[in-house]
Order: sequence, then C-alpha cells, then structure tokens
Amino acid sequence: MNSEIFLSLGTNLGDRLSNLRQARSFISSGIGKIQAESSIYESEPWGFDHENMFLNQVIKITSDFPPLGLLHECLEIEKKMGRIRSKTGYDARIIDIDILFYGQEVMDNDKLNVPHPQIQNRAFVLVPLNEITPQLKHPVLEKTISELIDLCEDKLGVLKIG
Repeated sequence: MNSEIFLSLGTNLGDRLSNLRQARSFISSGIGKIQAESSIYESEPWGFDHENMFLNQVIKITSDFPPLGLLHECLEIEKKMGRIRSKTGYDARIIDIDILFYGQEVMDNDKLNVPHPQIQNRAFVLVPLNEITPQLKHPVLEKTISELIDLCEDKLGVLKIG
C-alpha cells in the first residue's frame, strides 16, 4: 500500500544545494518515488541563532514504508550524510528530514508524531508546502495549508531562491 507522504528537507552547513540534491537522491532511491517538490527557500534558523541561513524544501513522495520504518530510513539518510544530532535541541545541520504528513494518519508516541507537531508554527515549512499542496487539510487542526499560513505567527523571512 503506497501512502502519500510530505517531507521537509533543511540544511545550513556545507554546500546546501548539494545537500538537498543528495537527500532527494537517497530518498528516491531508498524510500519512495518523489511525486512533487517545492522550490528551494532560504530562511533564518528557527529556534536558535546561527550565522548560516537554511535552505528548505518540501517534497511529496509515495512509499510503502510504515511510519516508523520511514522514520528509521530518514534518520539513516541523515546519518549517512554526516548529521550529528545535538543533545541540547536545535542546532546547525548538514541535513534535516522531517516527516510532515503521512497520508491522513495521526500518530503521537515517544518515537514519532505525525502530523509534525510544529507545522503550523513554521513559515519555512508552510510556504513550500503551500506551493505544492495548498488545499491539503491538516487532519488534527482541520485547516488547509493556505489557511495555516494566514494564521502562522512566525515572521522569519522565507525567500524563494533561483
């Protein structure tokens, strides 16, 4: 059974464009077919200070990995690309892959929360998500992505590049 999944990709270390390209390549060869991808956006770090801006992108994939299997695969890609997870919270990173939506599933446990619990608070996620699926309805908040953008209080700049 193929599920429609939305992933957020983010990077602010090294060759950021190459990092996004490599992550998409690993995802398409190991997890599932990429059905759509947003433009690439540059944004300030969210939740911490750092001199490097982030590049962010949202992709839509189909995959038959179950949610926890998908999480495992995403974490393996991050590790393969050299990500070192901080114990103290948000930090600069080579790559970050977040599961935003897994179909209309709702999961809340100690390993995975789907939909991602911060979607509605992050312009760097909502703007690219709105580009590829403005009418997608959040299964918990029961609002479309375009409605969530209007309600979002995150005022950090999100600029389309290229």
